[in-house]
Amino acid sequence: MTTGHPSLSLRRLDTCETGFDRALAALRVQAETQQAEVVQAVQDILAQVRREGDRALLAYTRRFDGWAPAAADGLRIAPADLAAARDRIAPALRAALEEAAGRLRDYAGHQRLASWRHVDALGNVLGQEVRPLDRVGVYVPGGKAAYPSSVLMNVIPAQVAGVPEIALCVPTPNGQRNDLVLAAAAILGVDEVFAIGGAQAIGALAYGAGCIGRVDKIVGPGNRYVATAKRLVFGQVGIDMIAGPSEILIVCDGRTDPDWIVMDLFSQAEHDEDAQSVLVSPDRGFLDRVAERMAVLLADQPRREIIVRSLSQRGALIATRDLTEAAEIANRLAPEHLELSVEDPEALLPLIRHAGAIFLGRHTPEAVGDYCAGPNHVLPTAGTARFFSPLGVYDFQKRSSVIRCSADGGAVLGRLAAVLARGEGLEAHARSAAARADAP
Repeated sequence: MTTGHPSLSLRRLDTCETGFDRALAALRVQAETQQAEVVQAVQDILAQVRREGDRALLAYTRRFDGWAPAAADGLRIAPADLAAARDRIAPALRAALEEAAGRLRDYAGHQRLASWRHVDALGNVLGQEVRPLDRVGVYVPGGKAAYPSSVLMNVIPAQVAGVPEIALCVPTPNGQRNDLVLAAAAILGVDEVFAIGGAQAIGALAYGAGCIGRVDKIVGPGNRYVATAKRLVFGQVGIDMIAGPSEILIVCDGRTDPDWIVMDLFSQAEHDEDAQSVLVSPDRGFLDRVAERMAVLLADQPRREIIVRSLSQRGALIATRDLTEAAEIANRLAPEHLELSVEDPEALLPLIRHAGAIFLGRHTPEAVGDYCAGPNHVLPTAGTARFFSPLGVYDFQKRSSVIRCSADGGAVLGRLAAVLARGEGLEAHARSAAARADAP
């Protein structure tokens, strides 16, 4: 059934009702269908960027963003323009960006992987060498809203990892640059910034295009065209993950201020029409109160129309038997953001197996994680938290195995390897391994 007011129709699901499992599964169907619709268009864009380089970038910028410079080098935003944007923004905003950057950098410092060595009983040295990637591409969305926070979240872990070259792409619809995005790049010291968006930006980063050199890995969220492009270029370059529309799932015991919960749901719904906001609670009366307060609080939301479409298309209020069942619903959906707005979130936490980021307690809104708490806001979506993790420093580091055999250790391992190699029918492997073992 649905609930709402004249412009909002919101799913109401109940685990006690027949057909619940099918209704829950249907919450993700729309995103999968939309992804399939854009594959051919993205393939065409990528192919043209690969063939024509800068000429394709200029054509697609003119077509999709409504402007284009006379030459491809005009797609690069000069460092002086970045600095000027930094100086133009309000001092309070600049201070907030700098403070958030400091918190993110401090958190990222705890994630850095280090090289290590181990000497086994045979005297062999075994270990791992950790090195940063050489060059990374960062995509920053710039369609329905500007996201300087995405600059911080994607660039800082790369810098902490030691990546020496970072290229940042951001769309500029109608040629309009967003000062906050450019200021964030300036504050972090990123000076290779391009006014390129969409699938064509992903193609340029993956293949190189004259004005921009190819990268080793592409990170950052984007719309369905960007997400599809990243999936299609994977293998040519590394990617962080396939980011879909933003999601939040809130598990609440019914004792949190319903206005707080409503605004937490709105905070994801206002991203775009495909975003998903779900509230799960064993307190059916609380779900009713939240629905009532939605109608009231919608009135003064600047992005009201987007919120209404998002909640109507993909939102849900789900009633469960208890909090244990609510946690299991969370595991089945594996949300990007999970709020445990309950009296004792630490007691519920062990039941959670799949979530991108977990926000514990009534006083921890997801929005603080979007900007300044410390952990990264680039998170797995569309159920991929079952096997993906948040973006971190480790995503910008490569690990190489290290093996150094002692004379005795090489002989022992060589004989062992020879037996196994002959078992696989690989005689050259066996002789290579045994040669050291048989040496005087």
